[in-house]
Amino acid sequence: MATDSAAEIGELKAKLASIEAVLDPDSMGKEADGLRVRAADPALWEDQEQAQAVTRRLSYLDGEIVRLDRLRQRLDDTSVMFELAESENDEPTRVEATRDLSVLRQEMNQLEIRTLLSGEYDSREALISINAQAGGADAADWAEGLQRIYLRWAERHGYQTEVYDTSYAEEAGIKSTTFAVKAPYAYGTLRGEHGTHRMVRISKYDNQGRRQTSFAGVGVIPVVQRADHIEIGEDEMRVDVFRSSGPGGQGVNTTDSAVRITHLPTGIVVSCQNERSQIQNRASAMAVLQAKLLERKRAEQAAKMAELRGENTSSWGTQIRNYVLHPYQNIKDLRTGVETGNTAAVLDGEIDEFIEAEIRWLRTQGL
Repeated sequence: MATDSAAEIGELKAKLASIEAVLDPDSMGKEADGLRVRAADPALWEDQEQAQAVTRRLSYLDGEIVRLDRLRQRLDDTSVMFELAESENDEPTRVEATRDLSVLRQEMNQLEIRTLLSGEYDSREALISINAQAGGADAADWAEGLQRIYLRWAERHGYQTEVYDTSYAEEAGIKSTTFAVKAPYAYGTLRGEHGTHRMVRISKYDNQGRRQTSFAGVGVIPVVQRADHIEIGEDEMRVDVFRSSGPGGQGVNTTDSAVRITHLPTGIVVSCQNERSQIQNRASAMAVLQAKLLERKRAEQAAKMAELRGENTSSWGTQIRNYVLHPYQNIKDLRTGVETGNTAAVLDGEIDEFIEAEIRWLRTQGL
């Protein structure tokens, strides 16, 4: 038993060393020091958006450095616990050390996933859009359920989120929503969620209580950065202002502060109504539009390169996961094969197992 635990701890220490070789905590520390200097400059805070981006990045780097240090310390502590349990023949200590080792193994696997996020936009924050598809009121209800899953997932990880726009359905649920997950690597982490999510359950909106299949689409794109140079001319946009509204059409604002922007060349429409100020809503809507145009440009470039290489350019998206609540309980990813019967946990935001498998799968697909 002692030999097995010592060997596993040795393997985990070697894995941690390889992870550190990729993440480079020394460089992270130097970047964090530079950001601390910037954060201390009062001039930075004249641009609140930039200041918040700096503080979020600093918080992320500090957290990752502490995480790596603690993992190494906990590996040493667990090794000592096993030695103590062996020398004293202390079974409770051995059980505790075994439990700690299992937790460390899981955390190390999660950290290893981060080393796979090396795509051009993987390190960016994520912009998520959800749209109700086929299924009537059940689809609108399911779209709202998906939004809750991602917001709860972000909350569990301590990630800041901001909902830009929500269009409520007549009977229940939502027609669509757009929100940001403001954490480094949010895009690389969540991009595998892009696609159609299928729900099967007893309908809450059917008088006869029949089983209903409904669909909702999830879009995940990277947030734009200042270096992206997405130029949009004033003559390319139509800007409409309207009054914000809540569920069932209930007014939540007495002024026309909500903003809708239509990009005339592409037909892309975005809106924002989460702020009281029309100026703030316009700025947020422009950020969403720029992100959508950047993703469109990136997709066109990728398709062109794939065509030049003679590759199949068909999408890997479309239907990606089934959520079945009746007649049995099962959630299964159609690409990775990961599945679980603990549907309540998944619907409450516990989706890391699916996300980690997606990241590995996307890597094997060259995506």
